[in-house]
Formats: sequence, C-alpha cells, structure tokens
Amino acid sequence: MKKLRLIAVRSQKEAILQDLMLLGCVEVSEPAAEPPEELSRLRRGSGEAAMERHAEQTKILNALRVLDQYAPYKRGLLEPRPEVSRDRFLDEEALAMDLATADHILALDGEIRSVNARESRERAALESLQPWKDMDLDLAFKGTKTCDLLLGALPAAVTAMEAEGALAELAADVTEISVDNSDRYIAVLYRRELRDEVLAALRGLNFSQVTLSGMTGTARENIRLTEERLQALAAEKAEKVELLAAESGERLALQTSADALNGLITKEEAAERLLNSESTFYFEGWTTAPEVSKLTQTLEKYDCAWELSDPEPDEYADVPVQLRNSKLIAPMNMVTNMYALPAYDGVDPNPLMWFFFILFYGMMMADMGYGLVMIIIALLAIKKAKPRGPTVRYMFPLMGLCGITTFAFGAATSGFFGDFVPQLVGVIRGTPLEYWPWKPLINPLQDAVSILLGALALGVCQIFTGMAISMLHKFKKGQTLDAVFGEITWYVILIGAVLAILKISPIVLILGGVLLLAGSAYGAAQATKSPVGIVVKTVTGLIGTIYNSVSGYFSDILSYSRLMALMLAGAVIAQVFNTLGAMTGNVVLYIIIAMVGNGLNFALNILGCFVHDMRLQCLEFFGRFYEDGGREFRPVGISTNYIDIV
Repeated sequence: MKKLRLIAVRSQKEAILQDLMLLGCVEVSEPAAEPPEELSRLRRGSGEAAMERHAEQTKILNALRVLDQYAPYKRGLLEPRPEVSRDRFLDEEALAMDLATADHILALDGEIRSVNARESRERAALESLQPWKDMDLDLAFKGTKTCDLLLGALPAAVTAMEAEGALAELAADVTEISVDNSDRYIAVLYRRELRDEVLAALRGLNFSQVTLSGMTGTARENIRLTEERLQALAAEKAEKVELLAAESGERLALQTSADALNGLITKEEAAERLLNSESTFYFEGWTTAPEVSKLTQTLEKYDCAWELSDPEPDEYADVPVQLRNSKLIAPMNMVTNMYALPAYDGVDPNPLMWFFFILFYGMMMADMGYGLVMIIIALLAIKKAKPRGPTVRYMFPLMGLCGITTFAFGAATSGFFGDFVPQLVGVIRGTPLEYWPWKPLINPLQDAVSILLGALALGVCQIFTGMAISMLHKFKKGQTLDAVFGEITWYVILIGAVLAILKISPIVLILGGVLLLAGSAYGAAQATKSPVGIVVKTVTGLIGTIYNSVSGYFSDILSYSRLMALMLAGAVIAQVFNTLGAMTGNVVLYIIIAMVGNGLNFALNILGCFVHDMRLQCLEFFGRFYEDGGREFRPVGISTNYIDIV
C-alpha cells in the first residue's frame, strides 16, 4: 500500500471522484481528528448527497421487488449476468428516467394495495351478510313504536327453543335465521322497554349481538351489490396488474440504475470525508502499489497536487490490506476472508496454505465420480454463469481444484461413486467385479491404519511448515533467540523422538533436551536475577513447557486423523447405498437407489470436507505463525449485484 495525500481545485471534484471510482484503487480515509495547522480551516462535506442517493436506490430496489412480485423472472442456473456498456451505466439522464419509472411502478403498486384494502372490507361485509341472506327484512329496520328487533348469534349447540324458554316471561319472539358449524343466528322481537332484561337473559346463553349498520334493503340485495363491487374491484386490480406487468421490460434498466447508485453512493460517502475550502478540496487515503502508474496518469489530467509515501511502522494498524495472488492461488482468498485478514506486516497465508488445503480436501473426498462432478460444476459455472460476487468468484475455481485432487485420490483408491461399477456388474451378471478398472493402490476399508499414518505424516509436514514460517518471521524481526529456543528446539526434539522410536540414534533427542533446558534457563534469567529464582523458574518453566508443548503437539497432530475418518466414512456410506441398490437385483432400481444415495453422500461430504479442511488450516496451521487483524481495503469503486459492465 501507498499513502496518498491530494489537494485539488474544487470545481474538478466530481470529475476526479468519478475517475477514482472507475479506477477502483483508492480508499479515501477519514480526516484526522486534529488536522495539521495548514488544514485546520478546511471543513467536511454535509453528507446530504449520500442520503439522497440512498433514497433513490431504495426507491428503485422497491420498484424491482414490486416487479418481481407481479412479473417474476427467474434467471437460469448458469445464465450469466447481463452486460451493460460503461456509458449507459454512468448516464445520469437514464438514471432520472429510471427513477420516474420506479415512481410509476410504486404508484401502481400503491393503487393495487388500495384496491386490496377495499376488497378486504367488501369481503368482510359479505361474510357478515351471509348468515342473514334468508331474512326478508330491510336491514335499515329500526323497529316499531313499541317493539325493537335484536340480531345476534348463539353457540350452535344452543337451540332456538332454549332461547325462547329463556325469554318466555318477557313475551319476546325468537326466529332462527340460519345455523353453521359454530353459530346459530337468530332475530329477537321484543318490547322496547324490556331491552335490558332481554339482553340479560340471552347473555346467560352466550349470546353475541350483531350490528349491520349503514345498510338498506334485504341481506340478499346487499350480498348481490357487494359481489358486484367485488367484481368491479377485481377488474380494476387486473387492469393495474396488467399495467405493472407491462413494465417488466424496464427490469434491466432499473437493475442497471440500482447498481449505478451503488457506485454513486460510494462516491458521495467518500466526498463526505473530503476537507473543503472555497476553492480547493483535500483528502488522505491509500492506494495499491501496483496501480500507482494508472493513478498517476489519471491525476495528471487535473489541476491537483499529490504525494505518495510508504506507511510508517506506527501506521501499520491502520493500513488496509488487499490479498493479491495468481489465478491459481487466489481462490484461497475465500478461506482467508472467512477467517480474518492478515496484519499489514504479517504473512499472506494463501500461497503457503494452497497445496495443503487442496490436498487434504481430495484425500477426504477421494472418489473419481465425485471429483468429476465437482470439476464439471466448476467449469460450467465459470464458463456459463461467470460468477463475480465476492465469494462465488472464488468458490467455483476452488471447487474445481479440489475436484482434481478428489479425482486423483479416487483413482488411487479405485473409487467411482464408491464401488458403483463392480456392484453394477454383479447385478447384471450375478458376479461382482473385485476391482474396477484396476487394483487400488490403497483400499480405505482394508488399509485404514496405513491411511491414518499417512494422514498424521501430512499433519506433521504442515505443522513443520507453519513452524518454519514462524521461525523465519522471528528472524526477520530480529528475534533470533526466540526462534532458536522455540521452533528450532522443537524441530530437534520431534525429529529426535522419531529417530529414537525407530532405534536409529537417541543423540538428536538428547540435543533437543539440552536446547529445551537452555531455553528455560534463558527465560528464567530474563525474569529474575536471583540465582535461586533462576533455578526454580528454570525447573518450573521446563516442566510447564514439556507438558504444554508435548500435549499440544500430540493433540494437533492427532487432529489430522480426520483426513482418514472422512475418507473412510465417505467410502462406507457410498458402498452401503450401492449394496442396498444391488439387493433389489434390478438394474434400473439399482441405478436409482445408488445414485440417490451417492447424491446425498456427495452433498454431505462436499460441505463436511470443506469445514474440516478449513478447521485444520485455521487452528492447526494458522496457529503456528498467523497474525490477523488486517483491515479490508475498501476503495471508491463500482460494485454490481445485477449486471456486468463492458
């Protein structure tokens, strides 16, 4: 990274920011809390423009959601994103037209929601009228001079005769209108002065009063009018929906403007961090060293002054980090980004992890059929869909690389969807093949111990690699004794232990013990000057170091047994499903059962192997040397969700 300081003519601010957005290699930093004296009179931007751009983008995204609701469009699985020219992408006039289109779509959606609300009210009214459709009485009837009419519902279990009995002493007349599964609807004619007594008597039967106010004519007439209004509303709604569907041709334009606003929002947010005077503006930021020449060519077109400098060590905590590797190694960014970015003065783990990650994945998956499927999926996705997202652009290349090692280990174990072919031959001719098409170099079910030892050996290799990186990093920082009494000592001890176990020579192990004792004594001497204290701390430090390190190295190396466990589990599950299919004795049924089972096994393992592989890298490998804490580089640039820019 290079630190950038720039001051330019304010009238050229928009043009400079747009060019920086198109370059995508400059991050504008927050201004210092206490700027230098010569900059103290400059002021920050208001931020209103960014808020306006956010509001515009929200409007367009809402319009797109409405289109997806009323005129859905599903992209094919491998369909690439549409391509749009840069001129169209940056066209402000087109953006204004798309905002007008979004307003029109949202207005139509508002009208449809209004129709829906009216429909809900009419349907509620229709539902309330249905129980009374057989009552030939004007709903506006208010009673006579001496009598009144009460409409209501009783529980269905209560009969009209029970209601009459409850009202017998009040000389009220009860007429049953209708009944359904839950309620019995009745009309009660009673003397007006006895209203309170009638309600009290009915309340004991769980009576609930029904009010049909604001209606004239019979219930049947009102039902007919309500149904006519519902038909009119349905026609109005269909017309609005048709108008909305006609706007589906604007989907690409709206998507283009939504993506364009991503860039404009980034630009306006960067503008908020600028310091302004009446005639100039100033900012500090970061740019990537490989793009310095492009940046210089761009800035030379404007009336501005700038300087580039290397960050000082005390600035490293604030320097952003961008991982940059070859196309072969770049897919590992997906793994590192999931964990944490390295510190600016740390080590990029991708070139060091690449070989181990892909090798371990292939060993755990270990099947030619699964490997072919992974390679085919990766190639189709890369060629057809052209993934561009921050994760998927690395996911499919990484899947393809892991598919190659999966195929290679599958060839070594003679696995093709487990033992699919030998079992198929057995179903066809009655006698299964022993191997297909060749005898495996190693059989997971018979040579589990050999595979376990191989997995542990690979673990030792990776741990030794991590120790070597840590040692070199310490030498680079001038921490020579830490490296000698740390990684070098344990190199000697571990190698000496292997030589002693193999009965070759115990001398190396003894040398390691001497180094361990010297390291403990050195640490004690650094902590205290008392001779007794040095002896005590040397002994206690030696015991603690032996216990912690031996148990730590043992458990770390043992973690690599998961390579064997997943290889064995995948092979066994595949074989079980193939055996279940073969038990039918029917070729078609065998193929169906075996493929369904292998599909489930593949889906389980493609994720499981990734999780366990990542665990080995992040815990066992990174723990040796990795220094995280890097801050992601966020340049002013263009980020698209819907389209690709030509």
